[in-house]
Amino acid sequence: MSPDIPGETHPLRRLLPDEAETTVAEQVAELDLKDLAHPDRPYLILNFATTLDGRAAIDGRSGPIGSRTDAEMLQRLRTRFDAVMIGAGTMRAERYGRVVADQARRERRERLGLPHDPLVVIVSGRLDLPWDAPLFSEGGRVLVFTASDQEPPAVEASLRVVRHEGRVEMAEALRYLRRERGIRALLCEGGPRLHSELWSLGLVDELFLTVAPKLTGAGPSILEGELPAPTPLQLAWLLEQDGELFGRYRRA
Repeated sequence: MSPDIPGETHPLRRLLPDEAETTVAEQVAELDLKDLAHPDRPYLILNFATTLDGRAAIDGRSGPIGSRTDAEMLQRLRTRFDAVMIGAGTMRAERYGRVVADQARRERRERLGLPHDPLVVIVSGRLDLPWDAPLFSEGGRVLVFTASDQEPPAVEASLRVVRHEGRVEMAEALRYLRRERGIRALLCEGGPRLHSELWSLGLVDELFLTVAPKLTGAGPSILEGELPAPTPLQLAWLLEQDGELFGRYRRA
């Protein structure tokens, strides 16, 4: 994944809803999601990148799929949410660091009425996590939902573990985030199994999807698992740069 470069922004063509020249910064600045929170859960948006053949990883990681523009889109999206959620597999593969790495962007979050750092929410049934990853040593706040009774090691980050019986129940987890932690807008970055479970439970409000002009022919798909029924979506915007497409979809 490209580094978070302060002030970096990339020009794009907006194809829908109207044709215009735009930038990543301009598009993301339109997002004001806090007031869309549900009474019993946060407003939830999924974000991921895919190849043209629907693959969600190259050599086991999502980072190589998208361009620097996709990386900027992700970094700027993170500045608009109370919390960022990932699954344990994504954490092991990507080895996250501080999700908003630039101090200026953290200060911008505060001016928007958001916490200095997003709460990082990890779903890990077995508590099998790379505890030496930078996320746990670079500060910030981390909350882990797990079904394990193991104790995590001591880390530098502010860490809280919330335990579920048997397996992590995502609807219950989202209720906890809304009612106990005040999370209004939640960005989920995967992986495919977590995305699929959230869709299956009807917990997703929007989807940000980058389609990279690449074919890989192997790897997990963007959703791993069956959905109870096809889900109709409405296209809210469509951006393009050098053949790479950036779509924002809402539930119909």
